[in-house]
Order: sequence, then C-alpha cells, then structure tokens
Amino acid sequence: QVQLVESGGGVVQPGGSLRLSCEASGLIFARYVVAWYRQAAGKERELVATVTDGGGTNYGDSVKGRFTISRDHIKKTVYLQMNSLKVEDTAVYLCSAMHITGREHYWGQGTQVTVSS
Repeated sequence: QVQLVESGGGVVQPGGSLRLSCEASGLIFARYVVAWYRQAAGKERELVATVTDGGGTNYGDSVKGRFTISRDHIKKTVYLQMNSLKVEDTAVYLCSAMHITGREHYWGQGTQVTVSS
C-alpha cells in the first residue's frame, strides 16, 4: 500500500521558516517525480515545487528564491524548506508522487501551514 505522509506544518510569523517533510512508503521511490502543491481556502490547487527522480528541481513563480525542495532516496523523503514566509503562503500543503511513466499518481493528506502575526 502506497502512503505519503506529510509533516512539519504549523503556525509561523511572517518572515519565519518551516521545513515540511513527505515520507513515502510502498513504492520504488527513485522512480517517482515528487511535488509539493498547496491549496488555500477558496483557491485552486497551486504547484509549489517539483523534484525529479534525477534531482532536477522546478519552482512556482511565487516561491522562487524562498523555498527549496530536496529529496533523500535512502529515507524516501522529500523536504520543502520554506524561508521568508508570507501571509499569502498560508495553505494546506500536499505531497504528490507521480511515476516517471505517468501511470501512477499518489497524494498525501496534507499539512496545514499558517503564516500569521
């Protein structure tokens, strides 16, 4: 059974930092492209960052220069380091894993990030 378990969310003041984790199980982790998405209340789901099986990264325009995605193949975990957080970063952050063939796609349950003074 495939599972993606996110952790690390919480409440932080503007300008602060958080590190999210997405731990995968039940799949051959190295064959998946992993992404972080976010969904704020009343808004559409937004792609935040992706990391390929080879370690290549891509970021949404709103987080470039502030967020960093990375992956640890041994721990089967993907991280999202979020710095200089803004109120508009408040959302549920979801982890996604897509097989490199595109035939399988899994989602985690999400973790809430709230940026507030």
